Amino acid sequence: MSLAEAKPEPVAARKYKRVLLKISGEALMGEGQYGIDQATCERFAQEVLDARNVGAEICLVIGGGNIFRGMAGAAKGMERASADYMGMLATVMNALAMQNAIESLGGYARVLSAIPMVTVCEPYIRRRAMRHMEKGRIVIFAAGTGNPFFTTDTAAALRAAEMGCDALLKGTQVDGVYTADPKVDKNATRYDKLSYHEVLARDLKVMDASAIALMRDNGIPIVVFSIHKRGSLADVLAGRGVCTTISD
Repeated sequence: MSLAEAKPEPVAARKYKRVLLKISGEALMGEGQYGIDQATCERFAQEVLDARNVGAEICLVIGGGNIFRGMAGAAKGMERASADYMGMLATVMNALAMQNAIESLGGYARVLSAIPMVTVCEPYIRRRAMRHMEKGRIVIFAAGTGNPFFTTDTAAALRAAEMGCDALLKGTQVDGVYTADPKVDKNATRYDKLSYHEVLARDLKVMDASAIALMRDNGIPIVVFSIHKRGSLADVLAGRGVCTTISD
């Protein structure tokens, strides 16, 4: 069945109407060690389009760690602000790759950058972004907040608040937040629910503390799930599936 022929689920089947999906840059590498794997991009793009087809309004923030990570550059002696700007440019490359993948599957996507570069994408304007989503387009926010010393986690939280999202969905390597790394500790257990305070107090490293605090202050839940499991995004939007929800 083509995207145009896909039948939306009833509105009642959706738990969240407008969401921001945060994906790490490393997720785009697939089985590789660096760069962008096109097949992986297309699989994520299909997940996003499937979610859009059930009536959700979706925006994305993608990290840049598969190309360049500002903190790593700074650790090697590079001036931190310059390293962070390079990391922001890496997120633009990932955003353009995801836009291409979405449109190759018949969807409509727009890249809005916090650093103006009008020859390749639109500048970030809040009301324009909201209008794109209202028209059914998938909006991809690039270049973080446009400022050094802020991560893409913080950028995702900021954009989720600006867009009036019902939830911030963080697609990760594992299906939620655990007491320890489940890939290392077989006895690690998954939390079904956590409060913002518990995440901060236990230093669980779900997202940056500033991002958690911003979501807490705006009452936007964070849902952590595995982006690598097919159909997981649609399941989260419907309020089912395996995940960890962080809220009050």
